[in-house]
Amino acid sequence: METETLALAQEADYTLIALFFRATLIVQLVMLGLIAASIWVWAVTFTKTKMYRRARANATAFDAAFWSGEPLDELYDQMADNPGSAYERVFVAGMTEWRRSLRDDGGLIPGVQQRVDRSMDVAIARESERWTHGLNFLATTGSAAPFVGLFGTVWGIMRSFQEIAISGNTSLAVVAPGIAEALLATGLGLLAAIPAVILYNKLSADADSLVTGLEGFADEFSTLLSRQLD
Repeated sequence: METETLALAQEADYTLIALFFRATLIVQLVMLGLIAASIWVWAVTFTKTKMYRRARANATAFDAAFWSGEPLDELYDQMADNPGSAYERVFVAGMTEWRRSLRDDGGLIPGVQQRVDRSMDVAIARESERWTHGLNFLATTGSAAPFVGLFGTVWGIMRSFQEIAISGNTSLAVVAPGIAEALLATGLGLLAAIPAVILYNKLSADADSLVTGLEGFADEFSTLLSRQLD
């Protein structure tokens, strides 16, 4: 009996595909969910990496235009209708409020500096939200995926023990295929979680760096406008 059982265990297919199709429906659903989460993690990563690269290029181009010596009013007229980058949108927000504060006699409505700063802060908050949107999924996957995989493992091992009770055979060869299927769920959970944690930290740092640069520009622009008030 033990010889036959061992022979059957040795003949079992332990490839990843075979382990998946032999698993119970619950474990299969867990595996599919983890695979989908892993794919989505990489999709978010590629999208954000492309977005951040473009944002840095736009920042360099705008910085060159802003400090080129061209009058700010002319620069604003060029960008006001269709600001194409985060820096342009913050600049347009500040300049729009500045122009709205101009009186017919050429003077300025009191409190213009505070209103300009608030307008740029709102614009920066919008850009920050756009840059960080989707990163929470990476954080959630990084923290939850191992436990989801562990749930699949526990379910699969429970099934293996049920098979022991039904067959009355306590040989490891009987439960080896079931345990292998169960452990695959844990492996997929780690496969989704580890890159998610690493990529979340990297992309969060990149987004923070972009927001810091935008805030630095807003401070410089606010300083330039404050000189007009002195």
